[in-house]
Amino acid sequence: MEFDAILLPARRAQSIAQRHWYDRTINDDLDACVRECPDKLALTAVRGETGAVRRFTWRELAALADRAAIGLARLGVGRNDVVAMQLPNTWQFTLLYLACSRIGAVVNPLMPIFRERELSFMLKHGEAKVLVVPKVFRGFDHEAMARGLAPQLPSLARIIVLDDDGPDGFDTLLTGPDWENEADAAAILSRGRPGPDDITQLIYTSGTTGEPKGVMHSANTLMANIVPYAARMRLSADDVVLMASPMAHQTGFMYGLMMPVMLRAGAVLLDVWDPRRAAELIRSEGATFTMASTPFLTDLTRTVRESGQPVPSLKTFLCAGAPIPGPLVEQAREVLGSKIVSAWGMTENGAVTTIELDDDDERAFTTDGCALPGAEVRVVDMEGRPLPHGEVGRLVVRSASNFGGYLKRPQWNNTDADGWFDTGDLAKQDAAGYIRISGRSKDVIIRGGENIPVFEIESLLYRHPAVLQVAIVAYADERLGERACAVVVPKPSQSLTFDEMVAFLKVQKVAVQYIPERLVTRDAMPATPSGKIQKFKLREMLRDGTI
Repeated sequence: MEFDAILLPARRAQSIAQRHWYDRTINDDLDACVRECPDKLALTAVRGETGAVRRFTWRELAALADRAAIGLARLGVGRNDVVAMQLPNTWQFTLLYLACSRIGAVVNPLMPIFRERELSFMLKHGEAKVLVVPKVFRGFDHEAMARGLAPQLPSLARIIVLDDDGPDGFDTLLTGPDWENEADAAAILSRGRPGPDDITQLIYTSGTTGEPKGVMHSANTLMANIVPYAARMRLSADDVVLMASPMAHQTGFMYGLMMPVMLRAGAVLLDVWDPRRAAELIRSEGATFTMASTPFLTDLTRTVRESGQPVPSLKTFLCAGAPIPGPLVEQAREVLGSKIVSAWGMTENGAVTTIELDDDDERAFTTDGCALPGAEVRVVDMEGRPLPHGEVGRLVVRSASNFGGYLKRPQWNNTDADGWFDTGDLAKQDAAGYIRISGRSKDVIIRGGENIPVFEIESLLYRHPAVLQVAIVAYADERLGERACAVVVPKPSQSLTFDEMVAFLKVQKVAVQYIPERLVTRDAMPATPSGKIQKFKLREMLRDGTI
């Protein structure tokens, strides 16, 4: 695979000079873990359905990473080959990234909720050479879906399956044989190591362009965010990170997988969100930090309050993906005893802004924080001119952690000659530099921290024989932040029910989380004189209860 990460070379010299790029990879940190604390507990992975627990020291994790790396090489995986994995938060997820990094392969995390429609594009566009899936997860047969997709994917050479004892099993191919004892093992591990500017991660994000965008990151861009993030949160080797947010998202990948390795800290992975089990793990494992979206904070606070069993080790809960209601911050502060931190970021650059740990609690529900070291934020007008404090405008970001570009779609990079990336979000900024996201110029709904690709779902609904016009808009939800409502104008003499809409989208193999949770039918849409649907009016109508 050829990666067109054209945004990286132009800012290398400055990023190195300003010490925002560290010119190292996760290999360097894993090697340091083995040197400095080989027998320290590195990773604890819990399977929600069975309660099974797997633990690794740094020595054990690194040895297994080397073994899996050689196993991948035996399958023909090498430098710049893409290894896609549609996995929940399992130890195999962490291991695969570390193994890929050993031989210069690029990891492509895929959300477990994705189905044929999303995967067929991503795997083909990313030219995945290997796809790793669970045999079954949450009652869904991922292996059958993967094998059904394989004939459409010319680059796909192998499917590897977790919990399978057959010839395509994860243990059979990667962690069972003593690959490290083969005569050429050392040579494989030494010749394939990537550099800090090589692409290490390809991750897809939803947008308004009608297809997912492949975000390319190097070790330098990812670490340029993780180092100042950890410093602001005052995290160290003494911490234990609980990660229940999907590691197929940047939240889980950067702060649940990479950050613990970089800090020599412990990580605890939970594959299925269960607030009761999460609270138990915080207590039993001594978790000190976690990051998740607002619904996770709501659930954990309620569970701890109702159980009466405190979680005294949890110092910080960083919450991102949707605004945090003020009452929730107050309740969580009282019930959990943790500092609640608000933040804003994107797949393209990681967390860009957070509040400070010493800030008043009010900052967590009135702002989305200030820029991390190495990042700059501006609020500008349509012509790119900075706006006065308090005025809403386009949010642009210039950061050492900004991505290398969108794979095969450089025309969408949205980055100007001075390095400012147009986030597509609207915000305002106060005199202290704290921002508040006030809307999105891009047409994306964030449901519980998960981006819903509005354009794609609308396009599918337009294929329904009863639909004349459709617009999908957000409406507020206390737990998830936003949910999606489909507003439809039926064709003359036609009708559409909610159940019919859901059934139609399921036939199209749309992820369940992407299906609108309300349907409103109307005789006409509010529109401009040119006929463009005025979605802001639909949102106002939903808010006011007039539709």
